[in-house]
Formats: sequence, C-alpha cells, structure tokens
Amino acid sequence: MAEQNMMAGEVLLDVKVAEASKLYKFYLNQEKKILGISAVVVFLTIWELTGGVFQLINPMFMSAPSLIWKAAVGLFASGEIYNDLYISGIEFAWGYFLSVIFAVPFGIMCGWYRRMAYIFDPFINAMNATPRVALLPLVIIWLGIGVLSKIGIIFLGAVFPILINTRDGVKTTPHTLLNAAKSFGASEWQIFKSVVLPSTLPFILTGLRLGVGRALIGVMVGELYAATAGIGFMITVAGATFQTDKVFVGILIFATTGMIAMELLTRLESRFDKWRVKVGATA
Repeated sequence: MAEQNMMAGEVLLDVKVAEASKLYKFYLNQEKKILGISAVVVFLTIWELTGGVFQLINPMFMSAPSLIWKAAVGLFASGEIYNDLYISGIEFAWGYFLSVIFAVPFGIMCGWYRRMAYIFDPFINAMNATPRVALLPLVIIWLGIGVLSKIGIIFLGAVFPILINTRDGVKTTPHTLLNAAKSFGASEWQIFKSVVLPSTLPFILTGLRLGVGRALIGVMVGELYAATAGIGFMITVAGATFQTDKVFVGILIFATTGMIAMELLTRLESRFDKWRVKVGATA
C-alpha cells in the first residue's frame, strides 16, 4: 500500500513537473506579448485609479481610460468623427504614398550616381534640417488651405527620412559584392537587382518606418492651421474647449494608426529576411 502511494505521488509529481515545464515553455514563447500586455494593463489600472476613481488630478487637465472610452463611443455613435477620420486618412495616405514613390528611386539614384549626390546632397541635408512647421505658411500660400496643403506638409515630413536612408543604404553596399559581380561581367542592371537592392532593403524599410512617424506629425501639424476637418482639427478644437477626453481620443487614433503601420512594415520586412541572408552568404 505504501509503495502504491509512493508511486502515485511520483506520478503526480511528474505530471506537475510536466505541466510546469509546458507553462514555462509557453511563457518563453509568448514572453514579449505577456510582458507587453501586463505592462499596459498595469499602466491603465494606475491611470484609471489616479484620474477616474480617486480623481487625484483635476479632470480638466487629465482624463481616465473609462472616460476616454465613453467619449470615443459617443463620437463614433453620433458619427461626427467619421468625416474627420476620412479627411485625415486621405491626407496621410496620399502624402505618405507620394513621399515613398519619390524618395525611394531618387534616393537610389543619389546613392548610386556620385555626381548626382554631389549636386543634390546640399539641398537634401538643408531641407532635412529645416523644421517642417517653418515651411507651413509657404505651403499654404502655394497650395491653399484645402487638402493639398496638408498632403504637401505630410510629404515634406516623410520624404527626407526615406530618401536619406535609401541613399545611405546604397552607399554602404559592400564593395566586395560589387567587385565580385563586376568580375563576372554583370551588367549595371544585374548588379543593381542582385546586389544593391537587397543590400539597401533594410535601410529602405527603416526609412519607411521613420517616415510613418513623420507623416503622422505632418497630419497633426497641417491640421493645426487653416483646417476645418480632420483628427488634428478635432484635437485642436477639443483642447481649446477643455474637452480632455476628446483630445485623448484623437491622440489614441494617431498612436493606433502608427502602431498598425509599424506592424505592417515589420511583417513586410520579415518577408525579405531570406533574401538578405542570401546576400550575406554570398559575401
């Protein structure tokens, strides 16, 4: 009887050990998500207790997650936010799209052709160092107070990080790979397609991620002046009338848009991992 109890105890211990091992493996596999979600939950809990339950801060200056959620539900239920989302979405999409289709090929040319870099680098570096807000009055004068001026300021905000990263990526292509390709008689197009583009891809994707943040800043900055609609305009009006809940709703929309765009670009980058490893192996 004692032996049976010992065997049963050992079996139970083995089961518990196996379960603990499975839980530990699950934690290791999902550590990023678990820690990230836990941190967000703790932050929101503290925020709710501080701003909502105990109201340690004046509601005029600080809201709470429950109040922000209530304001967001009200905005979407009434439908007044949809036009702002549409306007800001159109501005962001066109401004970012135009910056990408201009900056990537132009950056590649500036990185690949030395004389072209000599000509345009002073202008690129000067414009990159110039605050976009300083250009806003000129953009409004040139393009008016409609959607075009907002697209223009978004374009100016996103284009230079993408362009500079692309240019520098081309310039940092390993010379060993270029010399090897030339020694095998590869044409300029073959060198670009097989060596330069794969080597530059990580820099391009980094520029695209930086461009997303700059484009969202451009949406906000552009809608601060001479705008009648948009999420930035909504934030401006809500802030002027001390509607803190609405301000946070607009901020969260910008933050969520940036997170989704970053995640999409990260997944896009992961699709080219094998391509980049292949180039490294060739080196």
